[in-house]
Amino acid sequence: MKAYIPNALTLLNLFSGCIATVFAVLNQLEMAAIFVFIGIFFDFFDGLAARVLKVQSEVGVQLDSLADMVTSGVVPGIVMFQLLDMSMANSWERISVLSDSWKTFEMNPLALFGFVITLASAYRLARFNVDENQVSSFVGLPTPANTLLILSLPLILMYHHNDTLNSLILNPWFLAGLTVLSAYLLNSKIELFALKFDNWGFKDNAVRYLFLIGSLVLLLTLRFLAIPMIIVFYIVSSLVMSANSKNA
Repeated sequence: MKAYIPNALTLLNLFSGCIATVFAVLNQLEMAAIFVFIGIFFDFFDGLAARVLKVQSEVGVQLDSLADMVTSGVVPGIVMFQLLDMSMANSWERISVLSDSWKTFEMNPLALFGFVITLASAYRLARFNVDENQVSSFVGLPTPANTLLILSLPLILMYHHNDTLNSLILNPWFLAGLTVLSAYLLNSKIELFALKFDNWGFKDNAVRYLFLIGSLVLLLTLRFLAIPMIIVFYIVSSLVMSANSKNA
């Protein structure tokens, strides 16, 4: 029976991603973010449960990537599409989609560029599944981390009420640049430490604990604005660790 526990957690991640997809399509980005966060929570604990219970399986690995493709691949692509469409609402040409017999909505076709994130996520997850070296570390930004970065943007718009930040986030060139950067980071050769706990000991997990504590402090003080900072901190600290290990 215990062999089914990790897969059940993975399926809860997938279910959360399905709900988030519905909300993202409806442009209810706050609700989409909530269910993405829930999905990432399950994604964090399914691997831990498999290691603790010693029930790792190839099926579990494949199922995990399939669930991530929805929660951390499809959803951020839709969110970026919505943000790009919003940013070009008044200054770019829009087209009507579907016929009069169906519900019609308007969109800017250039906003479809946001789905580059979905395509890059799919490629990254496919590479991850066949790469046996990404066990204690990642090569390239993990899809959940990238998703948190993208989902933080509408939350910053909703809760921080800063005109400068709002102008930046709703700038189509900024969003397009972030989409390209996101696709690059997902499939880059940057080595990043993994937040995988084989045990709860501080000695074996000092970097992970310090990163989580620092992230919590940033979240409590800066709220959603902390998320992009945490992603940057994650990348920079990983680069420092990698450089130190090579010089040692």
